[in-house]
Amino acid sequence: MGRGRQKAKHTKIARELKSYSPDVNYAALERELSGHGHDQDDPYAAWADYEPEGYAAEDEEEDEYEARQPKGA
Repeated sequence: MGRGRQKAKHTKIARELKSYSPDVNYAALERELSGHGHDQDDPYAAWADYEPEGYAAEDEEEDEYEARQPKGA
């Protein structure tokens, strides 16, 4: 594709994007950003804080690793 055609195509796309205005469901957006109503929509929300037995959190694992390192290393 020649430079002129390429530039014309980019100009056309830029105009389309500039005038594009999508339909927005502001109520759903507000609910998602505020975090309210999350439990009703998400069937896995009850498991969000679940931590199996014997599972060490990442920060605990890092502390154990740092404790095993020799001093001054």
